[in-house]
Amino acid sequence: MPAPISEEQKTRDREALLDAAEALFYERGIQAVGMDDIRGAAGIALKRIYGLFSTKEDLVVAVLQRRDARWRGNLTDYVERRDDPQERVLAVFDWLEQWFAEPDFRGCAWINAFGELGATSPAILTEVRAHKQAFQEQLAAWVTAATDAAAEPVYLLAEGAIVSAAITGDTSAARRAREATRTLIA
Repeated sequence: MPAPISEEQKTRDREALLDAAEALFYERGIQAVGMDDIRGAAGIALKRIYGLFSTKEDLVVAVLQRRDARWRGNLTDYVERRDDPQERVLAVFDWLEQWFAEPDFRGCAWINAFGELGATSPAILTEVRAHKQAFQEQLAAWVTAATDAAAEPVYLLAEGAIVSAAITGDTSAARRAREATRTLIA
């Protein structure tokens, strides 16, 4: 009988699995990646994988949840280095432009997941909506602190820049959205 797996090993396996799945899903798409691909990239047996996540859908949701915490956390860290409230709002677009310039940028993981599975997976749809709502609220808090202008147009400019950069490969979408935002919040 094999030795029981420690909680520490379970945590390491879970993180390795999430790392591998996130990289593969983001690079190739969720439906294009099979569980054998994830097994190979993570170096974890399929039985072990299914012991951690009973379905691929559960794994996708966990990947999106972890990515949300990291993505919004990195954005917050970057934006809140500024003291001026209007500069904080504009810094969102500076951060987006840096993200768009990363060599592995493939657009928004949540929009991608929605495009692939949003119509057929209530769990993934719920996770996508939760991320978008949280991002909208995060942005609204910065806009409200900076101006009396409505926050929703700023959110729509950010989302539009993300989609535009993903489709065109042009990082300047963030700069153009930044300039439009500057006008809105002035």
